[in-house]
Amino acid sequence: MISNIEELSLIARCVAGDSREAFGRLVVAYEGGLRRFLLNLTLNDASLTDDLAQESFLKAYLSIKSFKGISRFKTWLYTIAYNEFLSYKRRIRESNQEIEAIPIIDERSDHSATNARIDVETCLKYLTEKERSVVLLFYLEDQPIEKIAKITGMPTGSIKSYLSRARSKMARLMQQ
Repeated sequence: MISNIEELSLIARCVAGDSREAFGRLVVAYEGGLRRFLLNLTLNDASLTDDLAQESFLKAYLSIKSFKGISRFKTWLYTIAYNEFLSYKRRIRESNQEIEAIPIIDERSDHSATNARIDVETCLKYLTEKERSVVLLFYLEDQPIEKIAKITGMPTGSIKSYLSRARSKMARLMQQ
């Protein structure tokens, strides 16, 4: 993780001198978390994750001059990535292609850490896109509700509702 001052310095170098080296340092700092977020949004589709991450970084690079610094660069970048994911889903819907298969929950007698992870991944597949997005940002990325609101463009009350609904759904699925 880079400090606020280092982040602002790198952004200033990108804006002032079109520094690819400075932007490369921002990419290195944030690519792991961004890819993890996108991988979970795409339900572990590594190829799609790579495409969305690359497109997100490209858009961020091309529009870095519009970054106002009101929020952290990470929040701005995640907003771009989330919007890229939504655009992709919209294009898929428009072409009437189905990308998500209905997952099957197996009965498990052993509740080891590996099985718990598989159960959570399976439950995530049953959530709507918005529920899955806020759950991933809140629990996996440790983002506060206010930042999730900035990233997704949803009101904080809606985010709290989606989190509550998602927790209830996941609890019911885990009990099955």
